Order: sequence, then structure tokens, then C-alpha cells
Amino acid sequence: MIPEQSAPVTVVVVDDSAVQRRFLRAAVEAEKDFAVVGEARNGKEAVALVERLRPAAVLMDLDLPVMSGIEAIERIMSSNATPILVYSAFVAGANSENALEALAAGAVDVLAKPGPDDTGTLDEYAAVLRRKLRVAARVRVITHPRGRLRSQGMGGATPSLGGGVRRPLTTAPHPGEANAGRGKVRLVAIGASTGGPQALLTLLSQLPADLDQAVLVVQHMAEGFIPGLASWLDGLVPMPVVVGESGRRLAPGTITIAPSGGNLLVQDDRLRVMCTPPEPGQFHVPGIDATFESIARSLGPDALGILLTGMGRDGAAGLLAMRERGALTIGQDEATCAVYGMPAAAYALGAVDRQLPLPDISGALLTALGRALA
Repeated sequence: MIPEQSAPVTVVVVDDSAVQRRFLRAAVEAEKDFAVVGEARNGKEAVALVERLRPAAVLMDLDLPVMSGIEAIERIMSSNATPILVYSAFVAGANSENALEALAAGAVDVLAKPGPDDTGTLDEYAAVLRRKLRVAARVRVITHPRGRLRSQGMGGATPSLGGGVRRPLTTAPHPGEANAGRGKVRLVAIGASTGGPQALLTLLSQLPADLDQAVLVVQHMAEGFIPGLASWLDGLVPMPVVVGESGRRLAPGTITIAPSGGNLLVQDDRLRVMCTPPEPGQFHVPGIDATFESIARSLGPDALGILLTGMGRDGAAGLLAMRERGALTIGQDEATCAVYGMPAAAYALGAVDRQLPLPDISGALLTALGRALA
């Protein structure tokens, strides 16, 4: 009898091209811990296959006949919630907003098809594809129609955290005292990874357009998709959203998204930022730890840090550095995370002042800034 942990990750591949399906099957099954259990040529077939086969993950193109990829994602997530990795031909700065639409519909992550200008080999690309599928298969997805996070929130009582010994929260102040004894906050720093775009939309849509503070977001996302994320959020939240540029200063009342390809560091208390190459072996780019640690050095108690949903540990050490320099720190709770990885690591380190459900974070943030939630 094969132990449960040795069972392969089962995958349904969805693409209208037989050539692409053959490539994807070969790429996925190049390692024995994966098995492609079904192939679909269009969105309608994909919905039916997922319902019948219940795979661990779905690998789906968006440009599909009969039923579009976006509609197929919506239907799967509303009836048989399954982690979906979108694999499609996105063009940086042009149609990458389609990727954000897929994430808003419930997809876990996106990956661009290899293009003619890509310098890596197909074997390297296949390795990235399998790594993303492994992560996706571990995500605890929720059954929800499109827009549930936006229209209904994810309210409810905070659950018991359980599962291991964690350092207790040493400061969990009453909301009215959340920033007592701290500096005047000039920068709100937010880190997010898997499930982040939806979480960011929920949080940022509650912030007023006339916020006195600058907001800096570091979202783990593949090369080329950050401009689409900024454009997508800019059309949905009250504050303007821009992509950060080296040498610029972060502006009050503006949300700045860290660009792809490196780390965005806050250089000084004037909020001037600098883009630097990733460290050797750095897994997540842009890195949340690098940004948070630079903020801790530059602003100390004059900043506020928030760590949202995501796989891994990036951001935990940086959030601890911010807290140790006097900044208020907030972590998303387990029940409302797509993946309770980064916030859990931060909580275990003692980096979190307050752990809150996603819908409550904006209210706590505005209270700490001396503002009321509209």
C-alpha cells in the first residue's frame, strides 16, 4: 500500500491546442510525483472534468473556445473549488490584466507561456511550472462565486489558531490604543504572495482617497505582471496606484507597487526608494523581507507593517525588524488566508502585534492612523 504522502499530485490540463497539451503533459509528468489525470479542450470540458476527477490542481489556459477560461474558473470555484494555475500568453504591460481577472475569479497563480525572447530552456521552464503546481496544490481554496471577497468580505469570529506552540502576542491593544507610544506613521508597508491580489483589493478598497500616508505594496508576482496589477487595482480602489521607480519618493495618498526583477528599498526618512538586484539565491522577487528591513532602518516607529496571505516565510523577518524598531505590525489570520504561511511564520517569530481577519485589517489600520472607516 502506497503511503498517502507518496501519492502523486493529480493535474487536469486545459488548453485548446493539442500541441500545447502534449507539451504540458510531458512537462508535468517529467517528475514521478505528478500525474496528469485528464485533458480538456475548452472551458466547458474543464468544468466537467474537475467535477468528475477532483484533481489536486488545474493547469489552465485562458484563451479557450465554448467557455472562456475566466468563466470556467468562476464555475469551478463556485462548485468544486480546486487550486488553479493559469498558464497563458500574457504580454507584459498589454493584456496582463487578464491575469488579474483570473486571480480575481479564484485562480491561485499565473504563469506566462514561454515566448520567442525567453532565454531559458524548456526544461528550466518546465521546472518552474512544476514548482508552481506544487505550491498551488497545497493552497487551501474556498468555494466562492466571483467577487465574494469584494462584496461580502470573509467575516466571522477569529478561529482557534491551534497547531503547535507559538510565541504569544505580547501587545494586542484595544483599537483606540493601537498606536499609543509610537511615532507618527508616514508609511504603510504591505507584503503579500499567494492569494495576495484578492486580499489587497479587499484591504485597499477600504482606504480613503485622501489618506495622509504613503502606501507601499510588495506582491510576489512573475516578471511582467506588476504593471497589470497596478492598473487593475487603480481602477478599483479610491487611491491612485503606481509602479515604483528607483530614485523616486513615495507620495502620501498614493499606493506604490514594488516592480518586478529586484528589491525595492526605502533609503531614508524622505521616503526615497531604490531598486536593487535580488540577493544570490533569493527565491521570491521582489522580496518582502528586503523592503521591510529597509523600512525598519529608515523609519523605525514612523511606519506600519502588514503581512498578508502567502506561501513560505518571506516578510516574517522583515516584519520582526519593523516591530523591534517600534512600528505597529499586523498579520492576516489563518481563517481568511488563501495560504497561512507568511503570516504564520511572522506570528511564530513574535513579529505580529495584532493578528486579524482580512476584513478587519483596514479598520485597525485606519484607527491606528487616527482615521475612521467610512
